[in-house]
Amino acid sequence: MRTAVFSDIHGNLEALGAVRQAGAERGVDCWICLGDVVGYGADPAACLGVVDELAAVNLQGNHEAAVAGVQSVEYFTPLARRATQWTQEQLSGEQQAALRDLDLTYAEPEAFFVHAEPGDPGAWHYVSDADDAAVALDTVAERLVFVGHTHVAFICAAAQDVGTNTRIVMRIEGRAVLESGTRYLVNVGSVGQPRDGDPRACFAVHDSALDSIELVRVAYDVTAARQKILAAGLPRFLADRLGQGS
Repeated sequence: MRTAVFSDIHGNLEALGAVRQAGAERGVDCWICLGDVVGYGADPAACLGVVDELAAVNLQGNHEAAVAGVQSVEYFTPLARRATQWTQEQLSGEQQAALRDLDLTYAEPEAFFVHAEPGDPGAWHYVSDADDAAVALDTVAERLVFVGHTHVAFICAAAQDVGTNTRIVMRIEGRAVLESGTRYLVNVGSVGQPRDGDPRACFAVHDSALDSIELVRVAYDVTAARQKILAAGLPRFLADRLGQGS
């Protein structure tokens, strides 16, 4: 079973299409979305349609919560607030209601999925580094924890009994073969707006047969996505950052 876990599409239809194609080429059987399908980019409705068709599970991110009116935008940057308002104008009341009803978490016997920090999902705290990963792993029981939200992709591994003083023993990008007695937190990065210096779209593939996780990077048509943002009248910064991965 190959499961693709993806997050933070942010209205970037070009990036989402490239990720979908890359997943098909890798024989992905199941897709799980960790949220933030909307926000920042120029194709929120189209991206929601693709995710609804593609993903077996679609969770609520902070941008869905904001667009649906259940989360204050007070802590958003001015750019994010502007994008939220614009996105609300593009979506129907029915679409916004659907975003409001999305779950914050999803769990399987060995894996836990959430947009932000798993201990308090609706607070939208970030899991940004190894220290954050140790705390996050200590809040849930599953062997694997998948998160998004930071737009920075990484894999952290820790001893089975995490505890508050546990030191994360590995942090890598690329492919990790999972080890017995070890738990993993995977930040799957961002499909539509990476911020880790690599502008390519990113998602994770968990192969249960090989017991491995791979962070997959995919090139896409950044120019087309950027031009759509500008044509929509959204802030230029949201367009320019796509080519920088920052």
